[in-house]
Amino acid sequence: MNFEITQEQLLLSESLSRLLGDHYGFEQRRTIAASAEGWSPQVWRQLAELGVLALGIPEAHGGLGGTAVDRLPLLEALGRALTLEPVLASCVLGGTAVHLAGSEAQKDALLPPLAAGELRLAWADEEEEGAPTCAVRDGDGWRLDGRKPLVLHADAAGWLVVSARVAGDVNATQGVALFLVDPAAAGVGLRRFRLVDDTPAAELTLRGVAASALGDPADLAHQHAAIQATLDAGTAAACAGMIGAMDKAFELSTGYVTTRKQFGRLIGEYQALRHRIAEMKVSLEIARSMAMAAAVAADDTGSPASGIELARAKLVIGRHARLLCQAAIQSHGGIGMTEEYAVGHCLRRVHVLDHLCGDVDAQAARLARVGA
Repeated sequence: MNFEITQEQLLLSESLSRLLGDHYGFEQRRTIAASAEGWSPQVWRQLAELGVLALGIPEAHGGLGGTAVDRLPLLEALGRALTLEPVLASCVLGGTAVHLAGSEAQKDALLPPLAAGELRLAWADEEEEGAPTCAVRDGDGWRLDGRKPLVLHADAAGWLVVSARVAGDVNATQGVALFLVDPAAAGVGLRRFRLVDDTPAAELTLRGVAASALGDPADLAHQHAAIQATLDAGTAAACAGMIGAMDKAFELSTGYVTTRKQFGRLIGEYQALRHRIAEMKVSLEIARSMAMAAAVAADDTGSPASGIELARAKLVIGRHARLLCQAAIQSHGGIGMTEEYAVGHCLRRVHVLDHLCGDVDAQAARLARVGA
């Protein structure tokens, strides 16, 4: 397989990097993070105009088409700038779920405005073990009860894509279906907060909430496959975002050690720091290769090997991302721990993305179960 990005991918990535360079410097990001929304509607519109939000959405539904591999360099660029806009929550997770599980009428209604940046979705799947969200029939519709402890950008969403159990016990592999919930509906509760990297999120509670089924909830095999494919797309996107944050931390470190002087010498001339920078570079390149493998596996979701490849990639990237970002902070000394300096925020972003779709420990346990 050719792992080189195409000319079209390169041009779009360069255009995105220029946009972020102009509108998403670190001080600009701090201003955005301190705003009421926690993300920039202006940058969101510019991402839509550039076509970033349409990538991965089929052309038949107003998008540009493309795969997880096509999206990889863009997600890296967004991760490098530590962006706070709901691209992952809305376009990757929410968009993938609607595309794979929704009826044609639902796709026609939701995907074109999603690609144009006029609609945002939020993915509500994570829940505590032993406490599933449940859905029951209510005439021609459904009623949902349960709690989702972490929903990214729930406050910005026009629709929530919620997973809920419709059949089987809590440990059954199948029996979960997807539903569309209006955040303003009666019985919906949102406890809003910010994650450690400033990403807006919320705890979602559902008490007898009216919901519409996304696709056919009776086709449990198809619903299970759609949910798994959505999680695979989210895993690959999280891997790409971590590469971006790692790349930024590495750039900040090399820039600092080659300009900071101590006792009349550049600190980058000391052998210990030179070795540390070399180890950081090795970690970055290993992780970058695994991110490409994760994107390829996400495009082959459902195959016996794809789940193993995604778990392995998430595990390796999570470990190397933490090592690199911690080394980057140490290379800066005391300034690396301050709120006003970007390198510490790279580690925060890595921490959040590592936990998305299963952290290092969860991926290790997953691999151990299959003997990989």
